Amino acid sequence: MTTDASDAVEIRNALLRLRRGTGLPIAFGGLTEAGQRIRISELSGTATHALRSLVVTSGTGLGGKTVALSRPCVVTDYSASRQISHEYDAPVGVEGLRSVLAVPVVVRYRVRGVLYGALRTSLPLGGRMLDVAVEAARDLERALVVRDEARTLAAEAAAGAGAGAGWEQVREAHTALRALAPRIADPELRAELLGACALLTGESERAPRVRLAPREVDVLACVAAGATNAVAAERLGVTPETVKGYLRSAMRKLRARTRGEAVVAARRAGWLP
Repeated sequence: MTTDASDAVEIRNALLRLRRGTGLPIAFGGLTEAGQRIRISELSGTATHALRSLVVTSGTGLGGKTVALSRPCVVTDYSASRQISHEYDAPVGVEGLRSVLAVPVVVRYRVRGVLYGALRTSLPLGGRMLDVAVEAARDLERALVVRDEARTLAAEAAAGAGAGAGWEQVREAHTALRALAPRIADPELRAELLGACALLTGESERAPRVRLAPREVDVLACVAAGATNAVAAERLGVTPETVKGYLRSAMRKLRARTRGEAVVAARRAGWLP
């Protein structure tokens, strides 16, 4: 598995959170490739490129130990530590790293990457610093889960539509995709997902006659799937009152008197499948 543009954005964001939260001047990391190898793809605060594209195999060095054990690992003096093997002493030495921590990024019980934080002096790293680094890894895990779900849903929706899947399945996929979109930080991936939504509604082939705001469409998609205001609010990460406001606005634009009429009108206008 190679690191794509959206992966790189999420890793960089996690490294920045790690540095800001711990005060460590250096952070780097990457995702796993075939055979549980980690490729260091992103650097933050480094003075050289010695660590870029470094491939760390499971069980070797600090990161490889973290992959093998699926838990955080710390060394106070990397080159002198007896707790790790030393296959990567050369690039670590070029960067001048001494104290280093490594935390795993675990998605669905599988290590998907490693985040590192480091100092150029030999000082203990633990307690609060380790907690913050672990939380940065958790943030990256959540981002990867959302990304994976979005891509899976988009692929299933496209395949289902191409195979003539029932309208109910298409509508369920559309609702799920619309609910996921606001949670995706990467704008390219979010646009890709919304593009899949447009394919399901035919929106890309015809201009809707009524202009609805994105959140109004999100709410109508939930309503079309049978969700109450409370359930729609939970799915979209807003309050029930906010859902009511978007629904009222959409109904006014669609000239609908009831929720059901609004859904029908939105389908006729090309906003829903």
